[in-house]
Amino acid sequence: MHVGNARYLKSSDLPDAVPVFPLPGVLLLPEGQLPLNIFEPRYLAMFDAAMASDRLIGMVQPSLQALDSGTGTGPLSQVGCLGRVTSFSETGDGRYIVSLSGVCRFRLLEEVSTGKPYRTFRHAPFISDLSGEYDEDAVDRENLLRVFRAFLDANQLEADWDSVERAGNRVLVNSLSMMSPFGPAEKQALLEAPDLKSRADTLIAITEIAVAQAGNDGGTTLQ
Repeated sequence: MHVGNARYLKSSDLPDAVPVFPLPGVLLLPEGQLPLNIFEPRYLAMFDAAMASDRLIGMVQPSLQALDSGTGTGPLSQVGCLGRVTSFSETGDGRYIVSLSGVCRFRLLEEVSTGKPYRTFRHAPFISDLSGEYDEDAVDRENLLRVFRAFLDANQLEADWDSVERAGNRVLVNSLSMMSPFGPAEKQALLEAPDLKSRADTLIAITEIAVAQAGNDGGTTLQ
C-alpha cells in the first residue's frame, strides 16, 4: 500500500509499537482520510513525536465498557487503525490541523511504558489490509445506495450524487462508513468487519435500523 510518500507492504515496514489516540465515535479505515483538530498538550506532544519519526499514529476507540462507565479513560478497544500524517499545519493559537491517511488495521497487544504523556502499544497489524486487494464486485451496491438514499431522505439531507455514482465500491463503502453518524459500537463493528462485503452488509443493516427508527418517528421509511 502506498500512503503519502511511504509504502507499506509487509509487517516489517511498520514499527513494533505506536502511540495511540483514543477517540470515541471516530473511525479511520485503510486508505481513508481523517481530519483532526489537535489541541490537548499530550496529543500535541504525540504528533510532535510522530512528525519527527515515522508519522504513524494508531486511532482507537475507548472500549465500549469504558464508554458505558462514563470515565472515558482506561481500557481501549482491541482493534484500531494505523494512520500516517499526510497533512500538517499549525494554526497560530496552539493547535495542529492534521489529516491521517489510513494504512492498516491493528490489534493491540501490550502497553509500552515510555514516560510520555500519551499511551504507546505494541500491536499486530492486519497484513491483509496492506495488499490493497478488495472484492469490490461482492458488494451489493444497489442495496447500499437504496438504503443510503432513504437515510438522507429521512434526515432531510442531500448528497453529491454525481460523485457517489463515480465512486468505486471500496471508496463508497469505506467513505460512507467513516462519515456515518452512528455511535461507537456501530463504528467498531464497521472497523472490525473482516472484508469489504461484510462491512457493506453491516453498514446496510445499521442504516436500515436508523431509517426504520426515523420512520417510527414519522419520517421516511424504506421503499
